[in-house]
Amino acid sequence: MASPGKRAFLFRTAPELLDAVERLAASEFRSVNAEMEVLVREALARRGIKVAKPPKDGTVSDD
Repeated sequence: MASPGKRAFLFRTAPELLDAVERLAASEFRSVNAEMEVLVREALARRGIKVAKPPKDGTVSDD
């Protein structure tokens, strides 16, 4: 089940890509899920797409 305030989705990828992400996540002391979120946010930022940062307490805004 997804964490409160987050949505779950299925992601299929080549095993070698997942292996690389797992190594990166371990080197940065993150879970694979957290590392994927970081990578997607960085890729979006490089393309000029702004994404609101999640609140520090993990709550979801009603705005």
